[in-house]
Amino acid sequence: MSTVMDNANVLANSIRESKEYLEYKEIKAKIFSDADLKKLVEEFEKIRYEEQLLELQGEKQSVEKMQKLQELYTVLVQDNDVKDFFEKEVKFNLLIADVNKTIGDSIKDVLA
Repeated sequence: MSTVMDNANVLANSIRESKEYLEYKEIKAKIFSDADLKKLVEEFEKIRYEEQLLELQGEKQSVEKMQKLQELYTVLVQDNDVKDFFEKEVKFNLLIADVNKTIGDSIKDVLA
């Protein structure tokens, strides 16, 4: 067990030292230091999360909220830092998804 946890800690440290993590953390701090921008990004993320949850549950997404989401995105990406934030967020999320896939693939024989 300790070997697994030791490796998990090594993985956690590797993630924290990765380019994807460091760049995402830096741009997120920059964006969130502006209270107005932070509020807009948080509103966007809240609506996006709610709509993704509906989709995952097989429920119909709100046309109004999807329009609001698109409008917010259009406004937000006009700011180069926010555009960079979204790009770095995607790269970081892909890294984490790849790590999760690798772990999942290694134990899929007992999960089926």
